[in-house]
Amino acid sequence: MMDRDNSLTPQAATRPDDLPKVADGLRLHKSFMNETPTIPGRRSFFQYRDLGLEAASSGKIRCNASNSIAGMVESTGWHYHTCEMQFAYIIRGTVVIEFEDGTVAAFGPGDAMFIPGGIRHNEIYVSEDKQSIELSLPGMMGTINVPRPEGLPDQLTPVGSTSRWHSDQRLGIAQTYQLGVHTV
Repeated sequence: MMDRDNSLTPQAATRPDDLPKVADGLRLHKSFMNETPTIPGRRSFFQYRDLGLEAASSGKIRCNASNSIAGMVESTGWHYHTCEMQFAYIIRGTVVIEFEDGTVAAFGPGDAMFIPGGIRHNEIYVSEDKQSIELSLPGMMGTINVPRPEGLPDQLTPVGSTSRWHSDQRLGIAQTYQLGVHTV
């Protein structure tokens, strides 16, 4: 429909009664890169872009685009999140994470992780070019720092691609990472 100033105004279709009802608290939302704000996040070396799902779902879900803006200079430390679940899909770069189940995994483009709330983990490497989509239920998620889980072996079991190697020279020291085992 054209307005008097020749701009388009959306005109919603009539919704038949036989269609399923949209769940309470949810609304249609479209997120465009040039219209979504960057927001503060849990990690200073990431830039988070709010994709608007927390507002569109009345807080039931959160979804952010997450990009590295600086090299990671130390691990995040062991922690868990107060949420039902966290999901991350890696678009570019590499993330290496140790998990309380005794594994260490290097995630790259096309890889994903699903972490139920309360599962302890430790990000030990994030490449400077990392881009991901991160989702959590509910939208509000807390982070609780904890000690390294007791009983974990010194050498965790690598899972995923064992061929991912990355060097980071931000500190002037070549640090080589392979699935969480790093040497300087």
